[in-house]
Formats: sequence, structure tokens, C-alpha cells
Amino acid sequence: MADVRIKKRIDVFGERYRARAHTLPPGLQTVASYIQNNREAALDATAMEIAAATEVSDATVIRAVQALGFAGLRDMKKTLEAWFGTSVNSEEKMITTVSELSCDMTSGMDFVLDGHKRACDALAEPANRQAISEAIALLAGARQVALFGINASGILAEYSARLFTRIGIPAICLNRSGIALAEQLIGLQRGDVLIMMAQKSAHREGKTTVHEAKRLGIPIILLTNAAESFFTREATVVINVPRGGENGRMPLHGTVLVCLEMLILSVASASASRTMKTMKRIQDLNKALNAPRSK
Repeated sequence: MADVRIKKRIDVFGERYRARAHTLPPGLQTVASYIQNNREAALDATAMEIAAATEVSDATVIRAVQALGFAGLRDMKKTLEAWFGTSVNSEEKMITTVSELSCDMTSGMDFVLDGHKRACDALAEPANRQAISEAIALLAGARQVALFGINASGILAEYSARLFTRIGIPAICLNRSGIALAEQLIGLQRGDVLIMMAQKSAHREGKTTVHEAKRLGIPIILLTNAAESFFTREATVVINVPRGGENGRMPLHGTVLVCLEMLILSVASASASRTMKTMKRIQDLNKALNAPRSK
């Protein structure tokens, strides 16, 4: 078997917490324990919000952070951001997966088939069926659908946007970063519906997209495998989509595609006349594009 070495996370906050928390006064211990157990929430929270969650003053929050060895809240957040950023990357997940499956020619087939079967079983569960029904109702009345996804999910966003357009619902992708994402976000308007493909890491692209959607009153449909995250707390509807990826193994993006195609086909069926009218118009335009040139 190949020698696969996954980078170990350097948990600076955790090390300081374990070394110092037991020496702190009760109030500071409460704050330190809250941050340790709610890192993503703390990463996006102000001192006043952490104070409200722990029933202490904001000054106590700052003292607790400093007692753990940080210059202040901003310094602590930079440390937490660095910790979140050291998760196993896609290349390492691929290496781990291939290494584990290399002993058998059929193991790769079983890995993918079993993963998709588990995902389909999960999508068919009552709670997910209810969430999917709520999502379909939102999408059927949307002025426009926006699809957020980064990296591989960005490719799924582009494909799904084309399908939404084909059934008569205008769609845009939110799949870039920096100024390019800002240019995409400017296309959001009230009356839109946002589909987000996001997991646990509360990256800036995702948080900025959520904040803009909230500002405009846009409902958020989240496709995720992370039960507890910044995104699940902010979403209007959450659909649980298992993707695998446990123990450093690669996730299966096809399971997300299954959910997306389920949503699109259901919306198309719910608005059959609009779908057929749009498809006919697309066919007419395609015929015109392929007609012989007149001499």
C-alpha cells in the first residue's frame, strides 16, 4: 500500500485551551469553553455576541481571549481561520482513497456505488423529502435562481444553471472569488432564490454570499453534509446530502448532482406549461441558427 501521509492539523487554540483553561476564573472558563466548542460561531461573532451567548460582559470575553495567550479577538480569529484552513485538501483525499482501494479492482466500483446508494437512501428519508418539497415550492416561484458553489461545486452550479434556464427560470452562477464573485453577486435581486452547495468551512465567499442574500431577503436552500455550521444556521431550507469523504477520503460530488437534478425536474414538472414553452422556443432558435445560409 502506498505511503500516504496526511498533514496533521496544528491546533494552536486547542493546545492553549487545554494548557490554560483550568487555571482561569469561572467567568473566563465559560468563555474559553464556549469558543472551544463553538469555533465556527466564534469565528463569525463579535465580542458582544459571544458575551450574550455566555452571559458575561464583552470585557470578560476579551480578558478570556487574552488569558489564553492571544493579543485580542482578531488575533484569536486569525488562529482559528488558520486551523480551519489546514483541513485535508482534495489531492490528499484522492491519494488516500486510491491507496485504500488499490488492493481490489472492484473496490473503486463498490466505493462509488455504496456512496451513492447511501446518499439516495438519505434523500428519500421523510425529513429530506419535506425539505425538498419546501425547496421546490420556493424555486417554482423564483424570479431567478442563483447557484453558489466553489471549486468542483462551481462546475455543478454551471451545469444546473443551464438546466434551470432550459425549463424557463433564469439562473446565474456564483462560483468565483474576489472581485469576480462580487461582479456575480451584483446580479442578485429581491425575488430570487439561492441554492448553496457548502460544507462546514465558513469561507469568506460563502459568508459574503449569505450576507448579501439576507440583505435582499432572498431565501437560501442549502445542500450540505454538515449538520452544524454557519451555513445551516442561516439557511431557509437544509437538505442533507451525504457525500462521503470521511477519514480523509474523497467526497462524491455526484450525490449533490442527484439532488440538484431532482430539484430541477420537480420544478419543471410543477410548471409543465412554462417548461414546454421554453423548450419549444429554444428548439426554434436552434433551428434558426442551423438553417442553411441564404444566397
